[in-house]
Amino acid sequence: MSFFRIEGGNRLKGSIRISGSKNSSLALMVGAALGEEDVILTNFPQDLDAVVLAEILREVGVKVEEQAPGKVLINGSGLRMKAIPYELARKLRGSFYVAGLMLARLKAAEIPLPGGCFLGPRPVDFHIKGFQALGAEVNIEHGLMKAKMGTPVENRFFINRSSVGATVNLMYLASLTPGVFTLENAAKEPEIVDLAVLLNSMGARIRGAGTEVIRIQGVKRLQGAEHPIIPDRIEAGTYMIAVAATGGDVILENVMSDHLRTPIMKLRETGTLVEEGETTIRVAAQGPLMSTDLETAPYPGFATDLQQPFGVLMSIAEGTSIIRETIFDNRFRYLDELTRMGADVRVDRDRAIIKGVPTLSGAPVETTDLRAGAALVIAGLAAEGVTLVSGAEVIDRGYERMVEKLRKAGANIERLRDVENCQEVV
Repeated sequence: MSFFRIEGGNRLKGSIRISGSKNSSLALMVGAALGEEDVILTNFPQDLDAVVLAEILREVGVKVEEQAPGKVLINGSGLRMKAIPYELARKLRGSFYVAGLMLARLKAAEIPLPGGCFLGPRPVDFHIKGFQALGAEVNIEHGLMKAKMGTPVENRFFINRSSVGATVNLMYLASLTPGVFTLENAAKEPEIVDLAVLLNSMGARIRGAGTEVIRIQGVKRLQGAEHPIIPDRIEAGTYMIAVAATGGDVILENVMSDHLRTPIMKLRETGTLVEEGETTIRVAAQGPLMSTDLETAPYPGFATDLQQPFGVLMSIAEGTSIIRETIFDNRFRYLDELTRMGADVRVDRDRAIIKGVPTLSGAPVETTDLRAGAALVIAGLAAEGVTLVSGAEVIDRGYERMVEKLRKAGANIERLRDVENCQEVV
């Protein structure tokens, strides 16, 4: 296990370049394999989730080749039926995207139920019901989804709860299924729009991405294309919050402020200066942080992936804030670790009541999930003394070169790879 050792108290300054979107890259990698020609993805992030998904795709015959830093070639011509090892599938919830790929291209699929961070129930029921609406016969046996395509039975499907994963999988399948298919209550995230742009450039006929209703006209085949991945709005939001928490002044490069409207609004409510450029955002502290309330919601609401970092910010803001988590049941587990650092927090069902304290104190803390790990890094940067964040590999899943980026901005952070070097903290 690796650790992040952080000596707090340094204000972040200078600039931080944001990588390509982790969440978008996963959907795009599988989407690129829907065709049988070369697809080039640029602005490609080198996070651990992308590495795991590349390994999964290679297992089923898809060519995934890094041509240069940030540039990846994908060719799905070699796609074949092959069981994905459970040990790979359990690492990544995005592994279930391969179900839509196989059903679309091979008309059959046998996929382990997915893993990823434990954030509470995240069933694949919506995926399966959508597959069935498009004509698939689906059975769950011994932790596997086994499906085979038949004749489409419906031309529209309502997703009971807006789901990015289900929307992505059904876009894959509908793109290569005859007829017109309508997705209602579809996810509206920028990553959905990014996928539609790629698939349309490959010859798909998708309309309405980014709205609640997406219409897809199936085509016989998809072709090659080149596509730049959008910047990672969650990484950008994480570093924006980190700058505010440390009293810093940083320019974020390679960002799309339109994707960050809600976190920008909330940061401004705390008294933080946020200046938007064409592809940059400047974040600068302006005196004491003020508390503000927050409720997570599907895009364009406040992203659940930024709730934990924002909770850290509220733990050192003046006053009391209430954070309501509406997406995942277990997003508040990080607060036990934050309490070890001196935070004043109380959880009441889906709400966290956070009373700001003058400062946090460094302590050994444990990463409970990807975004919780990033939140605890922010806590360490803002705290007095030394913080040791375990589970650096979990954080690697969604943040490319975090240590390098933070060190460049003035943070005192390093990665340690064994417990013996951490005894001074433990």
